[in-house]
Amino acid sequence: MRTVALFGNPLRRLHSVVMHNAAFAAFDIDARYELRELQEPELADQVRQARNEKWLGFQITAPYKQAIMSLLDEVEPAARRIGAVNSVEIGEDGRLIGFNTDVIGFMTAVRNCAHADLTGARVVVAGSGGVGHAATYGLAEAGVERLTVLDLDAADARRLATEFSAFTQIEPMAFDDPRTGDRLGEADLFVNATSVGMLTPGPVVDVARISPEAAVFDVVYVPSQTELVRQARARGMRAAGGADMLVAQAAAAFVRWTGTEDPTTLMREAVEPLLHCADLTP
Repeated sequence: MRTVALFGNPLRRLHSVVMHNAAFAAFDIDARYELRELQEPELADQVRQARNEKWLGFQITAPYKQAIMSLLDEVEPAARRIGAVNSVEIGEDGRLIGFNTDVIGFMTAVRNCAHADLTGARVVVAGSGGVGHAATYGLAEAGVERLTVLDLDAADARRLATEFSAFTQIEPMAFDDPRTGDRLGEADLFVNATSVGMLTPGPVVDVARISPEAAVFDVVYVPSQTELVRQARARGMRAAGGADMLVAQAAAAFVRWTGTEDPTTLMREAVEPLLHCADLTP
């Protein structure tokens, strides 16, 4: 039996395990997906084990999406530009190739939410961390006209703008900047790329300040309907949580490892009960 694992710390959710193992079963692939909660000094040994045992591949989540890069033989250009790897393919020769499916997952979900071509759109993204990097990269590639990134500290947003300055212009801004209200009021799309709504109460911004014509996308998938999404829908806005992103990024990695057809539908069916069970957790 071949192995695929998720490396991270902490690892408290089984969503990835459920999705991938359902897909392995459906395609009659003798493999299993498991969780490996690690301390950073253990990461190199786990990568060595994956190479030596010829796993199909592995995935990486917080806080190791950057630390993993120095342990790989190759990092694909998009992942290098984003500055994070969330998936690794292991070749027949044992070569470790890092790639990033967060952008694929994010853009698939955002397009499903917005129901519109994003070319020329005005977008506000809350958060300049790992998911914020993936989101802004994908949006820039999609040709948005104006991209504003908000963070508690404008310096964090400025760092992201500097990192991406070679291929796109990002307007960095603090949440309390006086211009924030104008940007929200003019937005065609608002994205929450923070953990607000999951780890802390939400919404991340006052929904009433966002243009009523805008679409709202929240990367958080637990709970399945965050306060941001609930309030946006109550105003009649197009809004969605992060479940589509979760499934799409997993499906992209699965196809890369196995060469099968797209497992999105069966992965979504497998994880759906888990998504709704999470809403009942106090």
